[in-house]
Formats: sequence, C-alpha cells, structure tokens
Amino acid sequence: MRGEFKMIPTVALTGGIGAGKSVVASYLRGRGVPVYDSDSMTKALYDKDAGLVGRLEASLGLALRRSDGSFDRKALAAAIFSGSEARAKAEALIHPAVLADFLSWKESRIEEIEKDGWCFYQGGAPFVVIESAIIMDRPLFRPYIDYCVAVDAPLELRVERAAARDLSSKEAVRKRVMAQKACTTDWTIVNDSDMETLRQRTDKVFKSLYLQIISGQA
Repeated sequence: MRGEFKMIPTVALTGGIGAGKSVVASYLRGRGVPVYDSDSMTKALYDKDAGLVGRLEASLGLALRRSDGSFDRKALAAAIFSGSEARAKAEALIHPAVLADFLSWKESRIEEIEKDGWCFYQGGAPFVVIESAIIMDRPLFRPYIDYCVAVDAPLELRVERAAARDLSSKEAVRKRVMAQKACTTDWTIVNDSDMETLRQRTDKVFKSLYLQIISGQA
C-alpha cells in the first residue's frame, strides 16, 4: 500500500489576483482534499527556519530581524521589490526551502491517508493539491507537478473582488492583474457566478481529474 501512495499525484491549483483560487482551495479542504497553501506555509517557514532567514540576510546584505529576534516581513518585501537582482537572490533561497517543506508535508499527508483514508473524491488513487499563483512559472517546481487546475474570472470582476479585498484602488489592482502571466493548465474553473455554481464547477473538474488519474493507473 505504501508503494502506491508514494506515487500520489500533485495538482497545482493556480489563478490570478481576484480569480478565487483561495476560495476553491478552502472548498477542497472542506471535502477532505489535502491542500498545501504555499503563501501561508512560506510565511511560517520564516518563523521556524532561522537558517533560511540567516541565509537571506547574508545574500541580501541587510538585517531581516527586529530587535526581539522576530522576522521582519516588511523588510524582506521592501528588498524584493527594490529590484530584480534582490528578488532573484531571495527566490534562489526561498523556493528550494518551500519545495523541501512541501515534499515533507506531502509525505506526512501520505501517512495520514494510509491511516485514515481519503476524501470526498474517494478511491484508490488520491492526489494532493499545492495552491500557488506563481508555481507554473517556476521551473524548480515543475517536475513535481502532475496536473494543473486554474481558477479564472472576467478581468473586471477580478479587479472588483481584489480591490474590495485589499482596500486598493481599482486602477492599482488592474495594473497588478495585467502584469501577471497566464499559464498552461489542464483544467480551468470559471468563477463568474455564485458560490454554489463555483462548488459545482469545482466538483466537476476534480472528479474528472480523479477519473483520469485512476484510468491512467489501471
């Protein structure tokens, strides 16, 4: 049984600003699907991995800890957005750490699945999900991704949602949205209606994905 679960596929759940990726991720968790939230898990890494913070400080040449020793996220964000060189240096350290954390998380989910079973999309070939807006643009992660599902919505609807969520101007959000790259995906969930419609569309896509997985392993 363990050998089978070692082959458990990874599904990237991605989507641009205001598309509703996090809403879909939350719904999948409610269905029992293991979902790795790359944003929150990365933030947690800074707090639990002092070595990562130290390597970032050395690479960027600046202090990233407050007087009490806690990690200063604003200082890192300012450094990353100061220029492409600083961003590249930071990502060269952060992304491998996130990948290692994800693989460790996935192993722990495999152990839980073996013990307690899986989720709403039941069967013998489950999958885990990694939620990330940028993952398909990062070559480091691609070998570990088996399928990609994108959440999308009309541009103006995305702008309206993100502006309300972030308390930003629509023009500022529109610039951020337009700066994001589109990626190649296996399935797309269109989030342009109500929550019940989004749930139905999510179920349809992930049930189709599940059937493809089990047919491919038959």
